[in-house]
Amino acid sequence: MRTLKSQEVYIPLKDAIMQSGVVLPDDILLGIEKAKREEEDGPALSVLKHITDNLSIAGKKHIPLCQDTGMVILFVSIGQELIIEGDPLEKVLYRAVEDAYEKGLFRKSVVEDPLKDRKNSGNNLPPVIYYDFLPGDRLIIKGLLKGFGSENCSRVFMLKPTDGREKVIESVVSAVRDAGGAPCPPVVLGIGIGGTMDYAAKLSKKALLRKLDQHHPDPYYSDLEKEILDQVNATGIGSGGVGGKTSALGVKIEKFPTHIAGLPVAVSVNCWADRRLEISL
Repeated sequence: MRTLKSQEVYIPLKDAIMQSGVVLPDDILLGIEKAKREEEDGPALSVLKHITDNLSIAGKKHIPLCQDTGMVILFVSIGQELIIEGDPLEKVLYRAVEDAYEKGLFRKSVVEDPLKDRKNSGNNLPPVIYYDFLPGDRLIIKGLLKGFGSENCSRVFMLKPTDGREKVIESVVSAVRDAGGAPCPPVVLGIGIGGTMDYAAKLSKKALLRKLDQHHPDPYYSDLEKEILDQVNATGIGSGGVGGKTSALGVKIEKFPTHIAGLPVAVSVNCWADRRLEISL
C-alpha cells in the first residue's frame, strides 16, 4: 500500500485548473495554427487570428482565455493500493476547484438549483465528478473546464441497431449543422457510442480528454473519427460560423457494449477553448 497526503493532491490539482483556464494544450494550439495555414484569406482567417491573439494576451497577462471559465468535470481514477491520508478526497477536489477559481479570478458560473431560483453558488461548486478504480497505487485525475455555449449544442441520439454507421455519421453532422456558429467553432467533438443513454453521454465527455493526435486504437473507429471530421468540415460552417474550411479541429470516439435493441450515440460539443487538465500522482 502507498500513502498520499491530501495536500499532495490539492496543490497540483489547483494549479492544473488555474493553468488550463489560461493556456490551451499544445495539440490544440497546433490545431489552430494548422487551421490558419489552410484557411483562405477572409472572415474565417480573421477569426482564427483573433483567437491566437487572444490566447497570446491571456498567456502573457495570466488571465482567463475566455469569459466563460466553465463548469469543472473531473474523471478520478484511484489505485486500489492507494491510501489518501487527511481530508476525504472529494473535499480536497472541491477545495481545489474553489480556490483555483478564486485565485485565478475566474468567473463563477454554477447555479445551486438548475430550475427553481438559479442562485449562483459563488464558488463554482460543485464540480461534476466521475470515479473509477485502477490496479496499483496511482491517482490520476483528468478534467475539463466545460463552457456552456458549446455544451448547449450537445446532443444524444437513441438510434436503432439497424441504423448503422451511416446514421451515426449523419446524426453527428446534423448536430454540428444545427449548432452553426453557436458553439464558437472550430469545435472539438467527443462522441460516445454504446452503453445506455446516460453512459453514452459520459463516454462523450471522456472522449474529449484525448489529444487531437490520439486516435482510437481500433482502426474501425479511427477511420470513423476521420470520416466524421471530414464531413463536419465539409459543412463549410467555418471558424466563428462565418464560413470556411475548418469547422472542427478533431473528433474523438469512445465506445462501450450495448443492448441488442439499441444504439445510443452522444455528441459532446466543445469550442476551440478545449481546456483539458491531467495530473498523475
